[in-house]
Amino acid sequence: MNLLTLVISYLKAKPLNTLLNILLLALGIAVITILLLFNHQLREKISDNTKGIDLVVGAKGSPLQLILCNVFHIDFPTGNINLKEAERLAKHRLVKSAIPLALGDSYQSFRIVGTNLSYAELYQAELANGTWWSADLEVVVGATTAELLQLKEGDTFESAHGLSKEGHAHDENPFVVTGVLKKTNSVVDNLILTNVSSIWKVHAEHDSIETVSNKIISDTSVLVPTHEAGDSTKEITSLLIKYRNPIAAIQLPRYINAYTPMQVASPAFEAARLFSILGVGVEALTGFSYVLILISALSIFIALYNSLKERQYDLAIMRSMGASRAKLFIATQLEGVTLTVLGSLLGLALGHLVLFAFTSLVAESQKTGMSAFVFYSEELYLFIGSLVLGIVCSLIPSVQAYRTDIHNVLAGR
Repeated sequence: MNLLTLVISYLKAKPLNTLLNILLLALGIAVITILLLFNHQLREKISDNTKGIDLVVGAKGSPLQLILCNVFHIDFPTGNINLKEAERLAKHRLVKSAIPLALGDSYQSFRIVGTNLSYAELYQAELANGTWWSADLEVVVGATTAELLQLKEGDTFESAHGLSKEGHAHDENPFVVTGVLKKTNSVVDNLILTNVSSIWKVHAEHDSIETVSNKIISDTSVLVPTHEAGDSTKEITSLLIKYRNPIAAIQLPRYINAYTPMQVASPAFEAARLFSILGVGVEALTGFSYVLILISALSIFIALYNSLKERQYDLAIMRSMGASRAKLFIATQLEGVTLTVLGSLLGLALGHLVLFAFTSLVAESQKTGMSAFVFYSEELYLFIGSLVLGIVCSLIPSVQAYRTDIHNVLAGR
């Protein structure tokens, strides 16, 4: 009988204890795996979605709300800003580019964003089929939006005010889909894009709004909508600013906050603040997971220690039949390592399986772009750590097995 067969026989002898030890360790590993996947992918999503945006300019209010609304599109606007003010800022010498956003409506909880083609270029969005909008009330939909809402080129729909499905519908101004975007794994996948004047047109009750085109203003490389001469009433929700040089990071936010009716928010700073808020809960869950793992290690130690007392006679017989002390030591170590390996593998699989079930069954989670089929190097470290834990908690029982005195045991002493 080889050592592995012997160890499996020992584990089978007490199936309930074996199962409980494996499950206890697996639960701790699974929770850490879920947090690891969530934390890593969330950071990656935030980094990808804020790339190329140095500053968000909008109405005064909460800076964090300004970022959540205009970058991640998961909150309500703080208000609107005057288009004249926004155009004046877009021409500022410290601004390299400025992308306008006009928000307010949605379709089936998917936000409709009035902007220009520079916004799509920011996220390297390309058409899967169809064409970009060329007139008012024409839209291009993101990949996730098209998939979940079954939208395709030529379809029409009416927008609703706000982000809820129960918002007031604008039946008099239906949108028509002219194109569908390829998957970008960014926030664009969950959006419906159109031009700014479409948003104005939907919300204009009796105003006469002419069809609006896009043009380049000054040398800012920004496409902003034209408007009727002398019209100072037009508003947008925000501007996504990119600095022209490093000095802008120091001077521009101060200038906007002090000398304009608008406020600024830094995506990098607010994202860090958001993680500090979320970090408390993540750290608490991580701590709870490590407690589970330590309890599991203690349980494995106790199981091995107690089983060693019951097997002393067996070990003595094995020694008398020629088994070396080292073989008994390795057999006990192998038993503890086998338990931790099975628990770790089950825990890692369970963590990915839970995330897969969550993203498959919960509709809102599909908008996050989270994937259960992503593996990180930390998972390997977690697995190696569990092996070390198995070796450590098996050490004392293994040493006792090594020191088994066959004469005393067989003599009943």
